[in-house]
Amino acid sequence: MELTTVWFILIAVLWIGYFTLEGFDFGVGMLLPVLARDDTERRVMINTIGPVWDGNEVWVLVAGGATFAAFPEWYATMFSGFYLPLLVILVALIVRGLAFEYRHKRPEAQWKANWDRAIIYGSLVPAFVWGVAFANILRGVPLDADHEFTGSVLTLLNPFGLLGGLTTTLLFLTHGAMFVALKTDGEIRHRARALACRLGAGAAVVAVMFMLWAQSLSGTTGSAVAFTVAALTLLAALVAAARGREGWAFTGTFVTIGLAVTGLFLALFPDVMPSSTDAAFSLTSTNAAATAYTLKVMTWVAVMFTPLVIGYQAWSYWVFRKRIAVYHIPTPAPETAAS
Repeated sequence: MELTTVWFILIAVLWIGYFTLEGFDFGVGMLLPVLARDDTERRVMINTIGPVWDGNEVWVLVAGGATFAAFPEWYATMFSGFYLPLLVILVALIVRGLAFEYRHKRPEAQWKANWDRAIIYGSLVPAFVWGVAFANILRGVPLDADHEFTGSVLTLLNPFGLLGGLTTTLLFLTHGAMFVALKTDGEIRHRARALACRLGAGAAVVAVMFMLWAQSLSGTTGSAVAFTVAALTLLAALVAAARGREGWAFTGTFVTIGLAVTGLFLALFPDVMPSSTDAAFSLTSTNAAATAYTLKVMTWVAVMFTPLVIGYQAWSYWVFRKRIAVYHIPTPAPETAAS
């Protein structure tokens, strides 16, 4: 297998890791005003992802860095053509990260409410815009002979792109509800499980529509298999949730998102950025790749350090595996009058 293909696969794996892991904490953030009834329950929800959200974001940083090093032409075209959407995502992620760190710094209700809104919108915006971006990468964007993006932001807001954004948003909401049901106890657990079933039904309809459309654009046998199994796995996850099997339900949405992203990359290959202007102008895993020596060095680095990163993250999830409930949240000490 050529190193260009190896690195296409590795970058696909990084994006699969990002969407399956960051997907549920985006979902938890978006569901903050829906599932939580008071500040204590909001703290419970935030604490479910508190130890892991920043580690989940590492996957997108590595994916971006790997794309820059392995496929510099792809990186340059994507980050120039998608500059504004990616900037919006970056700002949303920064504000969201600040919200997690600063929400508890002051006791005032308004202070917490403002940071809660930052978490909600800082989760919603990336969840939607990532779907729009990847749908457009698969559909193709206007590129000229120099691989320069010749469209605008409005070019990306086409029906297929918007459907992609709606698909990722609904899948992440379902994934997040499953995670809350898995990680909490008491009333919030039951509300999350019931909501996951309702959200999952809508997500299944929209996701099937998107995958059928994606398959019709540039699908392969491999992508058809991945999309089909993804749809079946989502249905199995909903059945598991309805039966109170939160662990299997969360595993189901995890696998669903992973297979859906796999299907997108299988449908995309060997292109990395198709041109809607002329197929001859498309970027492929060959003409967008770095030199063979660069790919060889990167491969050795990946072989050495990737298992360490995955092992550490798996260990952190194991350490923080127990459920959280409102009785785990300490009651704030009453304010005392100044003497």
